[in-house]
Amino acid sequence: MTPKEKANATVMREIFRAIERRDPQPLAELCHPDVESSWPAALPYGGTTRDFQTEGPTWIHTWAPLQPTEAERRMEPRVVGSNEDEVVVLWRQRGLSPSGQRFDGPVLALYTVRDGRLARRCSTSTPRRWSSSWGGRAARLPSCDI
Repeated sequence: MTPKEKANATVMREIFRAIERRDPQPLAELCHPDVESSWPAALPYGGTTRDFQTEGPTWIHTWAPLQPTEAERRMEPRVVGSNEDEVVVLWRQRGLSPSGQRFDGPVLALYTVRDGRLARRCSTSTPRRWSSSWGGRAARLPSCDI
């Protein structure tokens, strides 16, 4: 890995730590103000948005109630590839439904880091089992040009 690739991977690890801790301040600081997020349309927060979203529905608004303990919030991010501007991370999405059904599935996502801050995130793999068993809809994946 080049120094820039290492720095970008570090930014992504810090972002995941902030998400796991539910700490919005470092998360906001690590994202460009006009960060773009693309999620499968079938998810409650699906589609493409710009700017750092704090109003629902967002990923955090959807998943926070389904992640009551540290165990569900643990994402185990693993950098699986990178270049000078992009980082591919494999992470775990976990949750506990109101009826007690557990979910634990992989998510593969592409992140673009610009000037040491997250500029774009794109989920290329989504918890299909979650989508079908909890959401009742098939997940349609956004184009991430991987």
